[in-house]
Amino acid sequence: MTTTGVAAHEGWSRLPVGRREYRQDVVVALVLAGGIAISAVLSGAAGMYDDQAPWWVSALMVVANAGPLAFRRRFPMTVAVLVALAFVGTQLLRVPEAIFINFTLFIGLYTVGAWCSDRVRAEFVRWFVIVGMFIWLFLAIVFRWSVPSALPNQGDSLIPPFVANALLSIIINLVYFGAAWYSGNRAWTSAVAKHALQERTAELAVERERTAAQAITLERVRIARELHDVVAHHVSLMGVQAGAARRVLERDPDQAAASLGVVEASARTAVEELRRMLGTLREGDAAAGSDGPDSERIARTTAPSTDSIARIAELADAATTAGHPARYSVVGDVRPVPPTVATVAFRIAQEAVTNVLKHAGPDARADLRLRYLPDAIEVEVTDTGIGSRASRPTTVDATGDPDRPAGSGLGHVGMRERVSAVGGTVEIGPRARGGFLVRAWLPTT
Repeated sequence: MTTTGVAAHEGWSRLPVGRREYRQDVVVALVLAGGIAISAVLSGAAGMYDDQAPWWVSALMVVANAGPLAFRRRFPMTVAVLVALAFVGTQLLRVPEAIFINFTLFIGLYTVGAWCSDRVRAEFVRWFVIVGMFIWLFLAIVFRWSVPSALPNQGDSLIPPFVANALLSIIINLVYFGAAWYSGNRAWTSAVAKHALQERTAELAVERERTAAQAITLERVRIARELHDVVAHHVSLMGVQAGAARRVLERDPDQAAASLGVVEASARTAVEELRRMLGTLREGDAAAGSDGPDSERIARTTAPSTDSIARIAELADAATTAGHPARYSVVGDVRPVPPTVATVAFRIAQEAVTNVLKHAGPDARADLRLRYLPDAIEVEVTDTGIGSRASRPTTVDATGDPDRPAGSGLGHVGMRERVSAVGGTVEIGPRARGGFLVRAWLPTT
């Protein structure tokens, strides 16, 4: 008989258990006690033994066999040893019962295998009980063989009856104790697996909550990036146009009015986009406060627009109106592109045009190109601004004149993050012949 290779689960125990389990053990003990008592009475009446034990000895053996099972999950190893001793004592004292005491011994051995966290001690106790039982069995067989009158007649059988009887007793005991051992170990293995599954389920629940929170955070970072692009572009355009209107207000009222019209339109557009994005943030807060994070709603609310590519032409018009002549050209065959790529292309162009308005100087010209490649699109924005100084952001006052070095560099960081998010590449930096270059390659397949 071999073990099933069950390893102890480090740092975990099935014990102690709750009151419900303890009540179940008491019920089991009472049921078996009743079964042993009834079996003893009926077996005694049937004449199982000629010189059977007195009734009070039988009563003591009923308690000795069934009573410990009420504590089987509190003290499993002690209970197993006690019921084994009671099993032997029942037969040595000639108590007329040989049915239900087999159940008490089986349950005792099973409990050791199913509930003991110390697997080494559990195996030792079970081996101790089983080896002791087999020693007692062999002694009983030898004692029977030593009394010739107790042996059945051999007759014409191929195998002597006493040998067959001994082998049958050994086989029955091997099956009996093997089943107790195996079922106990299987119960322990199942309990360990269930415990591990519960731990993993709890970990997954925590991880799911963490992932949902991270998704909301990342979405808000994306919205913050959108806010940066929108505010920087429109506010820069408004500043340039307001400065231009102030300079020509007295000598060219019509031009001043046109510039102020651009300021008004830019302000209206910026407010509309800010309202849309802040509404998205509020929806995210409401979802998190009620039914938990709702990333699908956020993704749906902030879904990229499919006409973002067409809006690049508007950026060239806005730059021209702001006093920086800009040309927009499309190279290649126009075709639909994924909405996300279209949005990234527009935002890259928007940020680049914003930098032209803010940092390129009053006389800079801009050139916007959109190239349709076989498996990608390429957005390129160049200017004829202040050359190498363009790599260092500067602020622009209301008149459009450079003031002092400033800027957080978030525009370039945002462009690189957007391009990286769709698997593209971007080139940002001053040109050798003067001005500044932003070129983004965005895959469409």
